[in-house]
Amino acid sequence: MKGAYPVIINKETLVVYVPDFDIRTQGTDIENCIEMAREAIGLSGISLQDIGKTIPVPSYELPETKENALGTFVDVDFDYYRQLEDNRMVKRNCTIPNYLNVMGEKAGFNFSEVLRTALMERLNLR
Repeated sequence: MKGAYPVIINKETLVVYVPDFDIRTQGTDIENCIEMAREAIGLSGISLQDIGKTIPVPSYELPETKENALGTFVDVDFDYYRQLEDNRMVKRNCTIPNYLNVMGEKAGFNFSEVLRTALMERLNLR
């Protein structure tokens, strides 16, 4: 499920208010405020689902803003946030050169852990 929710960003404090969820978050600059709003909406939405409540329908109306505020829409893909929270293990088949297999086994490596760590580093998830 996707939606576009109105948000109000205070340009001085960089606090973001999401009226449809009645939540606040904060960023380091305008771009980061939008990212933080997206994350707050996404995580709030799936948390509501987890306790049996429905995700609010976007109002699609920008609320009136004061002089130091910016009103905009933030798009959110709740399915994406649901996938990020899914920590089930998935079996993957990969191919490596035999010498790496031999050396890794000799060193006592947990190949799954090595792959998981390398993927997290390459995806900048640390």
